Parts: sequence; C-alpha cells; structure tokens
Amino acid sequence: MKKGLIILSVATLGLAACNQFKKGEGDMTYKIYKDEKKPKIQEGDFVKLNGIQSVKTKDGKDSMMVNTYDNERPAFFPISKSMFKGDMVSALKLLGEGDSASFKLNLDSMAKYSGQPKPTNAKDSFALFTVKIEKVLHKQANEADSVFEKKKRTFFEAEYKDLIAKNKKSEQGKIEKYIKDNSLKVDSTADGLKYVIEKPGDKQRADLIDTVVVDYTGQFTNKKSDGKLNVFDTSNAKIAKEAGMFSPMAQYAARPLLLGQLAPGFIKGVGLIGVGGKIKIIVPSKLAYGENGGGPINPYTPLVFDIELQGIKKGNPNAVPPAPPTMAPQMQR
Repeated sequence: MKKGLIILSVATLGLAACNQFKKGEGDMTYKIYKDEKKPKIQEGDFVKLNGIQSVKTKDGKDSMMVNTYDNERPAFFPISKSMFKGDMVSALKLLGEGDSASFKLNLDSMAKYSGQPKPTNAKDSFALFTVKIEKVLHKQANEADSVFEKKKRTFFEAEYKDLIAKNKKSEQGKIEKYIKDNSLKVDSTADGLKYVIEKPGDKQRADLIDTVVVDYTGQFTNKKSDGKLNVFDTSNAKIAKEAGMFSPMAQYAARPLLLGQLAPGFIKGVGLIGVGGKIKIIVPSKLAYGENGGGPINPYTPLVFDIELQGIKKGNPNAVPPAPPTMAPQMQR
C-alpha cells in the first residue's frame, strides 16, 4: 500500500474514534464525513488527496505515520486493482471529489499484501486513515491507456506547478512567522540568511576544504499538527524521539561533513562560529534546495538548522576542490 495514503487533522482523528463506523468490504470499516454527491472513484482513475495515516500504540497514544498536511505535499497516485478485500482502493471507491472520510484497515492484511512490516508497537489490529479527496481525474470508458497517461502527466504537472507557485509566494511569510512565533532577535547576511549566534565558540573558522564535525537538527518552519517540531533530519537521538521520527537504523552522533559539499546557507552558518559554537540559522530556499526541492523538501521551502560545531579537521590545500554545493546534509540511514 502506498505510503502517501493519509488523513485530515488531529481533531478529525478524535471525531473518528467516537463515531460509529460502518462495515465495508472485508475487514474494512468506514465513516464518511462529507459527501459531495460527485462520481465515485473507479479503477483506473488518478487521484490527488490529503490526509493522515495513524495507529494506536500500546501506550494508548496515536502515532501518525504519514501526514500530508505536515509535509505540505498532497499525494498523487493511480487507482489500481484491489490487492485484497477491504484495502485502501476499496475504501477510496466509496468517495468522490471533495469527499472526506475515515477508514480502518486491517494491519495484517496490509503487511501481507504490501510487503511493508506491521508496526511493532501497534495496540489495535487496524490502521486509521482519514482522507480528503482534493481532485479526481476520471478515466473514460474505452479511453486508450496512452491517451489517459498523457492526461495524467498534464494533470500532475499543472498541480505541481501550482504547488510551486504557492510555495514561492508564501516563503517569505513563513520565515517571518517563524521568527515572530519564536521571539527571535536575528541578524542577517546580505543574501538573506537569518541567524542567531547562541555561543560564538573559539576563533577558528572552517574553510571549504575542511571537514567539520557538527551536531545538528534540520526542521521546517511549521510545527506538526500534534504540536511537535517538524524535524526532517537530526544527528541527535533525543530530538529524534521527541519529534516522533527516531529510527534504530540511523547514526545519531555528531557527524563529519566536508564543508564545501554542503548547502550555501549551511556553509555560511558554520562560518559564523568557531569550535564549541552554536548557531540557529533560518535558510531561504535560494541558499538550500531552491526551486526544485529534494527528498522530503518541497520547492521554495525555507529551512531551520540548529548547529553545534564540535571540531574542524583541516583539509589539504592541494586537494581537488569539492563539488559545488547542491543540498543540505542528510542523515546516513
């Protein structure tokens, strides 16, 4: 089952839990909140939706596995044949454009047919999905696959172009809101990097050919819907656990990074402190992932990094210069 299948809001999760669910195909149960009376989704259609996927954990808490609202990125996917009775395809066929609903899907069946492991900390036998269908591209009867594939590409490109335009327009506002919400007194570089030096460190400064040892956390400017920091990467195990994104496979420790291969904003931030220094930087997209984005980061997305410089290993001045920086650091999994 695709990871991009998801939910509406934390408030909706509570509402879904206390309302009676109806019996659907197989083990699936559902609760429809809004029905726009539009044509229902069928096999072969192409759907854009927003939502959340969650499970109830053994400690009684709701663990959100995926949330498109936190990511600010809707899911796009084709409606294929059902893999089993009561799967997500079966659930989505109950809906049309503009509709919203919650579904409970059997975790054992999902694991069996999707190849993804069942969450080890799940208390219940089901996962809860709450979705809002944003748009549906219906495949017409007897429409050639090649014709519909072209329509799908055009549809996706138009929607993605609209997402990019919205992100570009809202970027500066996100930066200003983050600074205001966190009561930060920032300084700025000429090219727009905002920063707060929490501890200057010693007089050493790293060069592009040097390897820096840094403990860092990267987050988006918006918090998650559960109020937690919206962390996309961290070298700190405690922060990873608090943010709900801890992975036992990740290497949580200060990391050695070749400075010249990092994003321009990250390079500038490290250059403002010495060993032992700490700095918070708010990085505009032009100094990070730019207009293209990358991985979990959307185009025109400002980022926030908290960086502690723990060491500098001087590079060989005769070595070949590092490749031009293109992206922010990412944790090794």
